[in-house]
Amino acid sequence: MQWNAWGDAAAAKPLSPGTRALLEQALGIEAHDVDEPSADQVRLRPSALSQTDRNGLSAIVGEANVTVDDTARLLRAGGKSTLDLLRRRDFGVQDAPDAVLAPGDEDEVSEILAFCGDRSIAVVPFGGGTSVVGGLDPLRGDFKAVVSLDLRRLDELHALDEVSWEAELGAGLSGPEAERLLGARGFALGHYPQSFLFATIGGFAATRSSGQDSAGYGRFNDMVRGLRAVTPAGVLDLGRAPESAAGPDLRQLLIGSEGTLGVITRVRVRVHPVPAATRYEAWSFPDFATGADALRAVVQTGTGPTVIRLSDEAETGVNLATTDNIGEQTNTGGCLAITVFEGTEAHVASRHSETRALLEAGGGTSLGEEPARAWEHGRFNAPYLRDALLSAGALCETLETATNWSNVPTLKAAVTEALTATLTDSGTPALVLCHISHVYPTGASLYFTVVAAQRGNPVEQWRTAKAAASDAIMRVGATITHHHAVGADHRPWMRDEIGDVGVQVLRAVKKTLDPAGILNPGKLIP
Repeated sequence: MQWNAWGDAAAAKPLSPGTRALLEQALGIEAHDVDEPSADQVRLRPSALSQTDRNGLSAIVGEANVTVDDTARLLRAGGKSTLDLLRRRDFGVQDAPDAVLAPGDEDEVSEILAFCGDRSIAVVPFGGGTSVVGGLDPLRGDFKAVVSLDLRRLDELHALDEVSWEAELGAGLSGPEAERLLGARGFALGHYPQSFLFATIGGFAATRSSGQDSAGYGRFNDMVRGLRAVTPAGVLDLGRAPESAAGPDLRQLLIGSEGTLGVITRVRVRVHPVPAATRYEAWSFPDFATGADALRAVVQTGTGPTVIRLSDEAETGVNLATTDNIGEQTNTGGCLAITVFEGTEAHVASRHSETRALLEAGGGTSLGEEPARAWEHGRFNAPYLRDALLSAGALCETLETATNWSNVPTLKAAVTEALTATLTDSGTPALVLCHISHVYPTGASLYFTVVAAQRGNPVEQWRTAKAAASDAIMRVGATITHHHAVGADHRPWMRDEIGDVGVQVLRAVKKTLDPAGILNPGKLIP
């Protein structure tokens, strides 16, 4: 991951002529280069880790696995939200962890937590660095230092049960590496969030991630069969069977805990054989409401597409779903839906046929395979577009939520209005795009993309807009986050989400597992 942008620098693309024309016509933005520092111009706060503490940590993980150099610290100074990237452009002094630690096993993780608890050092677990909600901010609070606990060395396929279809994976494995190791044995996990190329197994669990294939394979919390987590109070080894009535499911307490309750080191997940067949079909619906009703019919009937998603009129109009054609006028209006089916030849054929009948009955017109294949080809590339937009003077960010089907129209209108009004007040029109990203029998997730012109202080400009959208989400009874997690950014709305008693429960668990409060302070728990 780049220090000031998403992903691999070699994959970055300049804005296309179509995108530049869209910026100018819709938002009045004449693309220009924004002034930003180079890596050697960035000024980080000096490391606050004492030599004594550095020596103590080196004795645990080895001197080569403790670093305080600015290059390593800068790479772990935060995640990849628009706010993170805008802060990276600051010519002033920037915050960063005081050191980066890379433990090699659970014993070393346990020793690090004990040492840091005794020495008043905060610990921020770090996987792929893809958080977009401030989940990796190096907040030290009252602690004398803060370190980044990089889990990249915990990268093994520990076990594969080919009879039960379960695999135990190290928390530091990236999505592609996990698929490679499983694929060599004929299996796949099938978890593909947009962060897939860089995010890790531990990160998927810690943030309650949901991938683009969730209609077929479920969210990551659905895949988890067991996990191990090292806490300052000891090791939690959870999940003895596929299901259990032995009290509350403590696995679900750790899933989504965002490194605040313990450090997830291993995850046992449900896997499946590598699909023998894949079928693609795209659809057009006359409007968003018609398309949403059709998707609801599919998921409530249970026909089982692996991927099903729907772009609204605005997102379809700019071709955001097929990222290689953004701004080009290649569509025929309406709303674009994507379906993909994976499995055996017979299973794919039957599920595709039943889904196709429902979508046709719901007012859909088949567009054939090509738009669906184009979506798959570019489905991990959208963050690179955001990088280019930020560098051209545009403000671009995403946010997501979820609600019941009956509340989808109200939620979509409320968030769109909040973003549009707030950004207009800051002196710019706004382009607010939306798609249904994940579906359930009772509801769906809405994923918004927002583009506007940078005005004044763009960090505060987006904070104000995001706060207005978050207030609107809570006001209409939706969730503050469906799959991006809470981090620092959504934490102010957690009390509204779970109530006063819920906050007390989280605080009590935190006090039990992390009595010194060293784990990822300032995140998740109000």
